[in-house]
Amino acid sequence: MDSERVLLRMQGVCKRFGAVQALDGVDLTVRAGEVHALLGENGAGKSTLMKVLSGALAPDAGTMTLDGEPYAPAAPQAALERGVAMIYQELNLAPHLTVEQNIMLGREQGRFGLVARRASRQRVRRALDMLGHPELSPGTRVGELGPGLRQLVEIARALVGEARVVVLDEPTSSLSAVDTEHLFEVIARLTQRGVAVVYISHFLEEVQRVAQRFTVLRDGRTVAGGAVAETPMADVIAAMIGRRLEEFFPRVPHEPGEVLLGVSDLAGVRLPHRASLELRRGEILGLAGLAGAGRTEFLRALFALDPVRSGEVRIAGVPAPARSPRERLTQGIGFSSEDRKRDGLLLDTSVAVNITLSRLQPFVRRGWIQGRARADAARSWVERLGIRCAGVDQPVGDLSGGNQQKVVLARLLHHDAQVLLLDEPTRGVDVASKVEIYRLLGELAARGKALLMVSSYLPELLGVCDRIAVMHRGVLGAARPVDDWTEHSLLEAAARGVA
Repeated sequence: MDSERVLLRMQGVCKRFGAVQALDGVDLTVRAGEVHALLGENGAGKSTLMKVLSGALAPDAGTMTLDGEPYAPAAPQAALERGVAMIYQELNLAPHLTVEQNIMLGREQGRFGLVARRASRQRVRRALDMLGHPELSPGTRVGELGPGLRQLVEIARALVGEARVVVLDEPTSSLSAVDTEHLFEVIARLTQRGVAVVYISHFLEEVQRVAQRFTVLRDGRTVAGGAVAETPMADVIAAMIGRRLEEFFPRVPHEPGEVLLGVSDLAGVRLPHRASLELRRGEILGLAGLAGAGRTEFLRALFALDPVRSGEVRIAGVPAPARSPRERLTQGIGFSSEDRKRDGLLLDTSVAVNITLSRLQPFVRRGWIQGRARADAARSWVERLGIRCAGVDQPVGDLSGGNQQKVVLARLLHHDAQVLLLDEPTRGVDVASKVEIYRLLGELAARGKALLMVSSYLPELLGVCDRIAVMHRGVLGAARPVDDWTEHSLLEAAARGVA
């Protein structure tokens, strides 16, 4: 049967970066027409292995074959020509170009130096239709799109090519539940055509849903593999982290108190249209909704990143207008962006700089920053939050996704923010780090912090939050206790606006 035909084989792949052995004899076998899950914590070697597959990195040792033929791409373009399409977690899009231009980049059709625009647009439209987003205009500039729609553009790039192997690295990390369902339908169509899909995700319920087989990497080595249907997820998690995980959503006791943040009929220039809520001290309030519903815009407007057209914000019952994020910080409100690498961190600077940047006053003497005092403060946050790094002088871009997210949270705590606006706080974070962040959020609530959390991962909202409100087409519904919600009712409210 074609489903038993090995399409991709990687054997004994090794890759070293200086003193770090990123890959140490990794094996991966993927069959035609199957979805093969590649699993492991951040830093396990998954992305490095896929960069070797794509031709972005040359292996130090090991062999690869594609459909039985030797395969050793010298560059990503060579991999594309052999039918290997990559969709990385960190999107590779040109924000100043249109959707169509991004999708067709490097695949332009034409003669005599002229691009055949009609043919290109037809190919782009077919790809977008496959993703269930025919309303996404090919002429829209990618920089105007949110992360979820940018992810769809990246996926469409793979669909317009004649790919035999498609690698999806955290493809649903920015997608709503509805968009995720569309993606699963696309994956099914690809595999029916004999395409092999390598699926990398920290959402193990997705793996159970779409993958037939799996391979687990840990510390750059292949440590487990097999059929998804025959392997308990507890065993898969244990292979990933090297130990048994007792509790996925740890509940830290906390008691909501008085109202700390009040929002009345807030409206942005574009989104949201109308949003009201009360957030209490010692409470975790979750915001659900589809991509494009206005959740991110709501948090940005609250933090004065985007202009407010109307409405009122109150802190501890007192009206608190703000013209800039600086004013919000002085009022005790902190913000964590959904795109930490673009908006939340200075990747080339140190852990210490990223943690302390918004509040330098404790380290300033006679106009000079005292480096030792700053480093000591950063070390205390590294220890308290369990941030794994080589030291506070290490560039934050070198850390895993989970540790980068902890640095973002450390900055909010260093600033002593009382209200934390968290947009997708566990996006792209591995299983073990998610559990640590969930526990940290509970501890912050226990210390009297007020947390407003946007998440597209419904089990996360149900497992972590005290109350949940749903935004539908720019209008925020009433917050209700978490026990009043199920995944089904949240999806219904997000899709139909049912309160």
